[in-house]
Amino acid sequence: MEFNLRDYQKEVVQPALRGYNVIIWLPTGSGKTRAAVYVVRNHLEKKTKAKVAVLVNKIHLVDQHFNKEFQPFLKDKFKVVAISGDSEEKMFFSHVVKENDVIICTAQILENALSNMEEEKHVELSDFSLLVFDECHHTHKESVYNKIMTRYLEMKLSRNGSLPQILGLTASPGTGGNTSFEKAKEHILQICANLDAMGIMSPEINFEELQENVPQPIKKYDVTEERPEDPFGDALKEMMKMIGRYLDHPNLPHELGSQIYEQAVVELEKTGAVAGDRKMRVCAIHLRKYNDSLMINDTVRMIDALSFLDEFFQKEKEKKRLLDGHDDFVFQVYEDYQPILSELAKVPDFENPKLEKLEKILLTKFQASKESRGIIFTKTRMSTYCLADWIKKNRKLQETGIKVSNLTGSGISNQTKHMTQNEQRDVIAKFRQGDLNLLVATSVAEEGLDIKECNVVVRYGLMTNEIAMVQARGRARAEDSVYSVVAKQGGKEIRREFTNEYLEELTKQVIKDIQQMPKEEYREKIKELQMESVISRKLKMEENERKRQVFKPTEVIIYCRNCTTAVCFGSDMRLIENMHHVNINPDFKIYYERSGGNVPIPKKFEDWEPGPAIKCANCGQEWGMEMIYKSVTLPILSIKKFVVEMLNKEKSEKKSYRQWKDVPFTIEEFDYVDYCQNNFPEVSFDSA
Repeated sequence: MEFNLRDYQKEVVQPALRGYNVIIWLPTGSGKTRAAVYVVRNHLEKKTKAKVAVLVNKIHLVDQHFNKEFQPFLKDKFKVVAISGDSEEKMFFSHVVKENDVIICTAQILENALSNMEEEKHVELSDFSLLVFDECHHTHKESVYNKIMTRYLEMKLSRNGSLPQILGLTASPGTGGNTSFEKAKEHILQICANLDAMGIMSPEINFEELQENVPQPIKKYDVTEERPEDPFGDALKEMMKMIGRYLDHPNLPHELGSQIYEQAVVELEKTGAVAGDRKMRVCAIHLRKYNDSLMINDTVRMIDALSFLDEFFQKEKEKKRLLDGHDDFVFQVYEDYQPILSELAKVPDFENPKLEKLEKILLTKFQASKESRGIIFTKTRMSTYCLADWIKKNRKLQETGIKVSNLTGSGISNQTKHMTQNEQRDVIAKFRQGDLNLLVATSVAEEGLDIKECNVVVRYGLMTNEIAMVQARGRARAEDSVYSVVAKQGGKEIRREFTNEYLEELTKQVIKDIQQMPKEEYREKIKELQMESVISRKLKMEENERKRQVFKPTEVIIYCRNCTTAVCFGSDMRLIENMHHVNINPDFKIYYERSGGNVPIPKKFEDWEPGPAIKCANCGQEWGMEMIYKSVTLPILSIKKFVVEMLNKEKSEKKSYRQWKDVPFTIEEFDYVDYCQNNFPEVSFDSA
């Protein structure tokens, strides 16, 4: 296939062609990936024993980069392979690396291979001569990109092994949430240091050509007034006040339906769980659901908010055995008000004014042209489903020929159904082919996704950072395209968008300043930041290890978060594949029940498969799931569903944890042979 770059692309790749580590900074839609393919091809042609890894941060980008860019332009001379979460090739990653010239994969797959000591899976960074980081602004803090680059920096500073060349691609490195010039500069220099980049490349000589080829959409602020009346929301607030009075807690915030209120009741639930205070915990859980419902009412339809609550209460009734009067009270509040909410949700005069504004935007574009295509970005998966449903049921919008679907991430969520990788691919393919012309998406569609040019992009009630704004706007690349921000007058979303515009300009100023730094000053600063990062990481690892030694596993008792039943000791827990925390005590099965069929997980695993979900036999609290590991059934526990009590002579405490890595005791690796010998004595384990 013929390979032509525009002049601005040729300009930014020059240092990379000479073997330097660089970050290429180009707008969305300007051909960053094509420029990277050019660098990769040049690298493979000129370097002996060349090996390239192209790393992405989202699964759907693996196939996209393979099919649209790297395979078409490299297949005539080089072997290119794509590996993602559902690829069987990841089971023998080392062999795949040896047999191919270019490996396109999620960064997590490479990180797993770097840390896995099994010969058929393990690789070294020195096995590669070039690493390409797509959306490289994610190379910071605890991201998987940064874990890989921390390995690189440790090798560099210790002069241990040959290092691959690094190429980073980004449309916006962002300011890291900083609003001052110096802090923003520190953030971007840190990304440069993390990627060991000699600099950030952007067009200077050919800047006008870039502007001609990447036009910007017309930006509009479609602002709505507050609802003149919101009796549905008022009823929800009254229910929350009733529960608040019953709870009689002095420090509940007054801002019902806000993030502030949500954070407060999340902390309240945690306090109740640790203290064994069921009244506090039950009330906090229900207050959070009502708060979520208020936010749904503010985003989409009243009926969506009501359905959310109906589904929650239905699940609660199915899974719970009512334990005391606190459950009776909160259920009675809902049963008393549900008919009122149901009637109010039917009154069109009380509906969300943002929907009317969105309807006008879509009608304007889709009535004007049958060729129109658009994306609506919204915050949650639930709102994507609700908005898509509203569009499908809206007669005026359907008459314009709108064919809509939602597009969300593949990660599993407790709130709504996730999309599998195949479902994502199917939706994107249909949109590209024209079978769909409107997507309602979460942030999964912001970065990197090769979606056909859109002439309408809407950010619907969103509060995100300047990077997300730049990425979303970059989807509106068709002629006469519109980028619309739909939000309430005077609301936080509008203020955030103005802040993002300021931060975007600040980013440009900072990058220009960095590009003009004297070379020696820049190199010294990068070296200083790299040394600080490596030292900081080592100190943090030592501190984490120290924290894990505070208590012995035998000094730890684990309780059900809901009913406070003591169910196991810390010494009953084991770790499988550095990821799955399982209980190996055969008596543990008396404490839980299986629920439904096998948990659907959209990935293939080499040594295990998912079993059914599990829940507390006493109260119905969800705990996790069973796994069948090499034919042995073991329960995986989610630490979020438990409270942990630690006791020894020096110290005693009771806490809840969101992640197992934070618990203050060591969990041993699972010994498969030892477990089988102890639990299946009738089976012979003789090597003969």
